[in-house]
Amino acid sequence: MDPSLLESVVNRPVFDLGTPYDMGMPVHPSHPPYVFTLQRRHGDTMRPGGLGSANELIVMCGHTGTHLDALAHFARDGIMCGGLEAAKVQRGGRGMTEHGIERVPPIVRRGVLLDVAGAEGVDILPNDFAITAEVAQAVAREHGVKVRKDDAVLVRTGLMQRWNDPAFLDLENGQPGITADCAEWLAETGVYLGGADTMTFEFIPAGDDRLPVHGIFLVDHGIHILENADLESLAAAGVHEFLFVMSPLKIVGATASPVRPIAIA
Repeated sequence: MDPSLLESVVNRPVFDLGTPYDMGMPVHPSHPPYVFTLQRRHGDTMRPGGLGSANELIVMCGHTGTHLDALAHFARDGIMCGGLEAAKVQRGGRGMTEHGIERVPPIVRRGVLLDVAGAEGVDILPNDFAITAEVAQAVAREHGVKVRKDDAVLVRTGLMQRWNDPAFLDLENGQPGITADCAEWLAETGVYLGGADTMTFEFIPAGDDRLPVHGIFLVDHGIHILENADLESLAAAGVHEFLFVMSPLKIVGATASPVRPIAIA
């Protein structure tokens, strides 16, 4: 191994962008809750020499906590990315035979943080704040960064500060996020993935659940979506450009995977 490679990252600040997984954590209303229990406790069994062990049972949807959406997550009129008919590639217990999360390789990319809340001078963007292409481009200029092809672009609304508050799931009143025109701009730029610190990534007007950005990214352009990313430490440090590292679990046929991304600056 080239020693300079290790030297270039080993002493750099590392930012944890993942949420904790715990009973009662916020989960999208259309997904099952997170369930954790000790399946075996210390003292249940003993090995020769006095050794014992404990293990757990975890039940959750792939779209729990910080997670990456696979391309199989969305279809438009029954057609997924690349023209695949969703009905022909979903197999119940086998999941999705195409575009499953296991097909996503480990991700090492240039990362860009667009701290929209910070640029707006607020702790948390209001629910009705739409991040248009014009807004996102202005924030990038203010941060002194340029969004490039193959980037991982993360958008901060500040909503992660409400992670343990029921207000984090106030979807009926909308959520801040990027609009369709912002998604088209990012897609035209050729970004590898887009992410945010919200449950839905995109702008949700009150009472509207059409999710056009999911269609633009996952169906039209094959761009992955990262949701529920904790971007608070990055923003607090004033970091807007970094090495983004993330690896989804190889859950065969799944439409998403929990992840623990890191940013190295």
